[in-house]
Amino acid sequence: MRLTVNVLWNLLGTGVPLLVGLVAVPPLIHALGTARFGVLSLAWVVVGYFGFFDLGLGRAMTQLIARKVGNCEESEIPSVVRSGMACMALLGIAGGLVVAALSPWLVGYKLAIPEHLRAETLNAFYLLASSIPIVIITTGLRGILEGRHRFDVVNIVRAPLGALTYLGPLAVLPFSNELPPVVATLVAGRIVSCAAYAALCLRLYPELARRVEHDASHIRQLLAFGGWITLSNVAGPLLLYLGRLALALLVSAEAVAYFSTPYDVVVSLLLIPGLFASVLFPMITETFQRDHASVRTLYRQWLRNTGLVMFPLALLTFLIARPALALWINEAFSEQSYRVAQLLAVGVFINSFGYISQALIQAYGRPDLTAKLHVAELIAYVPYLWWLVETHGIEGAAIAWVVRVTISTAALAVIANGCLTRGIRATGKVHA
Repeated sequence: MRLTVNVLWNLLGTGVPLLVGLVAVPPLIHALGTARFGVLSLAWVVVGYFGFFDLGLGRAMTQLIARKVGNCEESEIPSVVRSGMACMALLGIAGGLVVAALSPWLVGYKLAIPEHLRAETLNAFYLLASSIPIVIITTGLRGILEGRHRFDVVNIVRAPLGALTYLGPLAVLPFSNELPPVVATLVAGRIVSCAAYAALCLRLYPELARRVEHDASHIRQLLAFGGWITLSNVAGPLLLYLGRLALALLVSAEAVAYFSTPYDVVVSLLLIPGLFASVLFPMITETFQRDHASVRTLYRQWLRNTGLVMFPLALLTFLIARPALALWINEAFSEQSYRVAQLLAVGVFINSFGYISQALIQAYGRPDLTAKLHVAELIAYVPYLWWLVETHGIEGAAIAWVVRVTISTAALAVIANGCLTRGIRATGKVHA
């Protein structure tokens, strides 16, 4: 029952921003223009992607806190939090400096940004760089709450502030359609989100304010688990977003808009298995400390649930892609993009099962297996993605993505079943 309730909270927290985005994107495209909107979509990628600078510590804190709860060692949680948050603050600052240093090179030489947009794009990237420490700290705060299964308060914050990702740029448009003030609203939303999560953590768990000494063993455990998660956090989102980056490099900013608009909508369906996985991850971690057999039951049950939910959604998306895009944007835009949406719908259904398998593997204390798989995928993915984009444009990027997620899902299923068969113990010791 608790799993179902937590999933419903997660659906609320991600569903509200998604619905707001569906309404907000057409006026944003109209007001900003296709090229400028393409740059804004890259800004959304930067805000989400550069959370990898946390070195996986947010996920590691969720896993370690859930394990402490399962082992009745809750008195050690303040030390875990203090150690983890100190590391994440330092990493966030380092990450912001790296992005700021790379921004002139990216905007001036690597991304196909129109000449008249380069100055405002560079200023927008500097603003995004300044938000990275806040993004990292927020990830840690949310990890604390998820480790204690407080998905209710997490999503009470996530829903309205996620909506600001789209409502903020819309609110600026009557005054300016330039990128810096539009992106500034994204940064402001991240600051408010961080403050809200910090206040909730201290209110719900006042013991976290208690001064405790750093425990070197906790730091080692967090960094060991988080190190492998970092590889996944670097490779995983890059695998998701590499298609639009390849289009920006090889085709044009307009091509990014034609690809990213259906991509952002269709691939957002993966939020659903992602929500299932985020709830299952601490639950499996905690349950395994007491009852290993129940983990197998949970895993199979949620694979079935995923299929039952995702098949009709993917099928409906495939069938209505062309008329829906025409109604949402316009007929000309639909003609350019609807085949991308149909291809992605197939890949989304296949990939949804991989989220459940990955949650189980990482909850068992084997993030190294998923990280190595992501790195292998990335090495193999780049050559055929590059070729398909050069030869087939935006549809080539979609085909490459479907091929990749099919291979990935099959591999994750094999690894997850191997973990269950061998009964690998989630003791917190991470294998190299």
